[in-house]
Amino acid sequence: MAAEFRASAPITKAPLPSQPVLGPLTELPGTWVGKGFNLISLPDKHDNKPFRLKLTNTIENLTFTPIGGPIPNRGSGQDDIEFLGVHYLQLVNDAIDNSAIHLEPGIWLNVGPTTDPQAGPSIVRMATIPHGDALLSQGTSLTVPSGPKIEVIDSTPFTLDPATGARKNDTNPQYLAPFHDAILRPPGITEAVVANPNLLLLDAIKGQKIVETVVLIISATPVGGINSTPISPPNKPSDVGGIVNIPFVVKNANANAFSAIFWIETVEHPGGYRYLQLQYTQTVILDFIGLKWPHISVATLVKR
Repeated sequence: MAAEFRASAPITKAPLPSQPVLGPLTELPGTWVGKGFNLISLPDKHDNKPFRLKLTNTIENLTFTPIGGPIPNRGSGQDDIEFLGVHYLQLVNDAIDNSAIHLEPGIWLNVGPTTDPQAGPSIVRMATIPHGDALLSQGTSLTVPSGPKIEVIDSTPFTLDPATGARKNDTNPQYLAPFHDAILRPPGITEAVVANPNLLLLDAIKGQKIVETVVLIISATPVGGINSTPISPPNKPSDVGGIVNIPFVVKNANANAFSAIFWIETVEHPGGYRYLQLQYTQTVILDFIGLKWPHISVATLVKR
């Protein structure tokens, strides 16, 4: 880590090849607004139940602001490196009663390749959540000349095979019943969406002409098979970021794995003009009563 932090006025001229750039984060600065959906299973000791399923249609305001200048990290195994980033504030509210359900300040960084350790370019997302969680996630990016590839995400609670690390969905009818209960579903949410919230993302872009997509893939101590992360033996330590929680969270519903994919999409309107759209799918794994419970958030936002 840097012993000091230096931020200067924004760069007004095109950077030289040796200067740090925002790279895949270039289009993030600004304010994005839109709608989404949040699925979370929570311990429910107060009502003497093993858990309760909470499903919420959401509205979201996500603002990114560039950090004013290069961020230096001092090197010992190699020369110093510098990179650029943006800080952000995410505000998520219930779409029906406008109550706040999530607040998250954080930072995204675009880090160039390094020689010690040997690593290619990477992106980093750091966040703090008022429940008492601090996240450091890392990942990669790519750009494709088309729309996003949005795969199935499974909301079913599960365990991991102790030998292979493969996912094994739970079959307890008591635990699965709420996922099929129409009474719990908010307006417009079908049983199929509860099973796979990414269907909302696909529906939002149906019929759109997306001419380019910047893909940001990040994770922290990921569970294999969630959001394209590879499956690995459960006893293999992860070297990808991590989550630190207050003791209450660790004891009652430990948040210990995270993975997300963000798609920055350039959409061509039938009228000929283009605009930017941001979609994401994000999964946090909560551990309680011997199971892993996917906490899934999805949203489709448009840049103001």
